[in-house]
Amino acid sequence: MDRVRQGVVAMTEQRVAVVTGGTRGIGRAITLGLAEMGVHVAAGYLSNEESAKATLEAAAAMSGSVSVHRVDVGDPDECTQYVEDAIELYGRVDYLVNNAGINIDRTVRRMTVDDWHQVMRINISGCFYMVKGVIEHMVERKSGRIVNISSIIGQTGNVGQANYATAKSGLFGLTKSLALELAGKGITVNCISPGFISTDMLASVPENIIDQIVAKVPVGRLGTPEEVAFAVINLLDDRAAYITGAVIPVNGGLDM
Repeated sequence: MDRVRQGVVAMTEQRVAVVTGGTRGIGRAITLGLAEMGVHVAAGYLSNEESAKATLEAAAAMSGSVSVHRVDVGDPDECTQYVEDAIELYGRVDYLVNNAGINIDRTVRRMTVDDWHQVMRINISGCFYMVKGVIEHMVERKSGRIVNISSIIGQTGNVGQANYATAKSGLFGLTKSLALELAGKGITVNCISPGFISTDMLASVPENIIDQIVAKVPVGRLGTPEEVAFAVINLLDDRAAYITGAVIPVNGGLDM
């Protein structure tokens, strides 16, 4: 795996977060929000060098500590290496945010088996691989926070997104099962379920469709990546130790 690191510092007392898909959209907002709070963030990305560089520059502008790591979260060996790199460089991993995701939208009649497996590999199996990478470290330290980023589509389904909806709904079950398994070990596991957020994923959606979506949202607008990041960061706080197994909607009331 070709790994890129920047901002390497030996600060064993500094909290360390691993954020997959941490250089774009919601992931970037989480990365920068944590960096602003003094957490070192090992942000994962797959291929977009420009977004990785921009994230580093934004973190540097706020004197934040961020490293970027090229990783395919659909590859279990790369996930293991990603976590091992973070532990080797920074001495610990306190937080794991499973944010990386892709979509390949087609109706089931037109969806290929490869379309199905590609989305499953990243959006659900990748979360499992990342958890496997950090779990023994967190259990040994008797401390940890895991947050999985799902989607309202996992709750409602959507035409042309059977693979995406299935993977995102799978995160609810993974979250709750992990929360039960780890509740007595000082580790919390929760899930954020965003609604329609203004990110690159929505950028290609026609304006008339966006207008139809917004018309259904009680607060009357799309959400922002920073609003999702706020919910994630609150779950990572020490004072959130009594919250586990939760699925928290951030959707402007759309699920009502």
